[in-house]
Amino acid sequence: MADTSGTARPTDAQAPRWDAPCGTIIGRRDGAVDRATGIRYARAGRYERPRPVAAASTPVLATEPAPACPQPPMPFLDDIVGSNIGDLPQDEDCLRVSVTVPAGTPVDARLPVMIWIHGGSYAAGGGDAPFYDPGALVAEQNVVVVAVTYRLGLLGFLGDGTEIPANLGLLDMVAALRWSGENIGAFGGDPENVTLFGQSAGGDAVAHLMLVPQARGLFRRAIIQSAPFGLLAGRAKMSALMATTAAPLARDAPLDEVRAMQRRVAQAAVRHGLKGQMPFGLQYGHDPLPPENELDAAWRAAAPNVEVLVGSTTREAALFTARIPPLLSRMQHPRRARRVERLLITPFTQRLYGKGAARFARRHAEAGGTGRRYEFSWGVGRNPVAAAHISELPLLFPGHDVWEHTPLVDGHTWAQVVHDGARLRRAWADFARGQAPDSDPQAGLRVFPLE
Repeated sequence: MADTSGTARPTDAQAPRWDAPCGTIIGRRDGAVDRATGIRYARAGRYERPRPVAAASTPVLATEPAPACPQPPMPFLDDIVGSNIGDLPQDEDCLRVSVTVPAGTPVDARLPVMIWIHGGSYAAGGGDAPFYDPGALVAEQNVVVVAVTYRLGLLGFLGDGTEIPANLGLLDMVAALRWSGENIGAFGGDPENVTLFGQSAGGDAVAHLMLVPQARGLFRRAIIQSAPFGLLAGRAKMSALMATTAAPLARDAPLDEVRAMQRRVAQAAVRHGLKGQMPFGLQYGHDPLPPENELDAAWRAAAPNVEVLVGSTTREAALFTARIPPLLSRMQHPRRARRVERLLITPFTQRLYGKGAARFARRHAEAGGTGRRYEFSWGVGRNPVAAAHISELPLLFPGHDVWEHTPLVDGHTWAQVVHDGARLRRAWADFARGQAPDSDPQAGLRVFPLE
């Protein structure tokens, strides 16, 4: 079935235009970048595997953002940065990519391609959420960024593998990688020089895409930011409980009922301790992932084929302690703050993120892989959530209206955020160009060998 959504009008003739295998795409000029947003990369009915779409028979107008997968609010994040998806519409028909390129990029430019997988605990977010705007990264670093929107929560990550397939959201990402491999050359990107990058659940997805046979050869490098490695093991019982809780929901239930059930399912998972704080996720032993007891061998086998940059922030857990008023109050007093740091923030940061990143890096090196490990500590000492989970995002994606008034950048002028962020953006883009990034104290970045 051809994609005819967003069929272009004659008045779009002066807009940027790309003749790709998927059809003719008409986007928009936005200052120093050209954007083509909300391009369909696959189709899927509810609980169905993604399937390719035929080339559009008429030009497609790609100027509206990709809708986010339907989702309930995410309080712990919304309290810090505001709405997780801003004003994005929500729609199950969300299998879309958005491409951002330097303005006027010629088709033969063969620029490095960076494919962004957003985070949000596999339950929230969207590729075109306002705080993932790649404009500065693209314009400054002369790269192409592809942002992927995929199915979430109950719709993407709860199937038990029998009546409803598991890992549908991950299969969506694979379909997006295939779309990029087939089409990104028409936008001036190099399909043979592709770097995946993602943060939190997005980083976890990037790490696991290294194991997916269908994704092999579709990317050369992976930037794994703050993947919650400490929450990945032993999730089968929790996933089974969640699937049982959701079983009464009709397959054709309206979206309000789906969102309500997603909240109930998440609440049912709370009894499983820390794992219950990220109830939705990847399920091992279901297509396209190996069984849990084969993960180590699978990552070792993949290591020689993918260069990695893997790491975390130094105070990941500060994002979560900031939502507990008594702890936040103590963080205002130096002596009490040191105690909270020692007893809560440091150990939980290491348990959930830091140690797992170090183990991943060490195994990758032992198995013949190349790359670097990093730590991010920008802003430490400036505010209680400095270097917390997601704190690198304002530097990578410096959307003024989104980030300026969040506590993550308290203690800095916006000019400092932009300036220091440019250094981090250069480090990420250098890696995508095949150059090892260096430590940069001004960007809060420490880089280490993998070992």
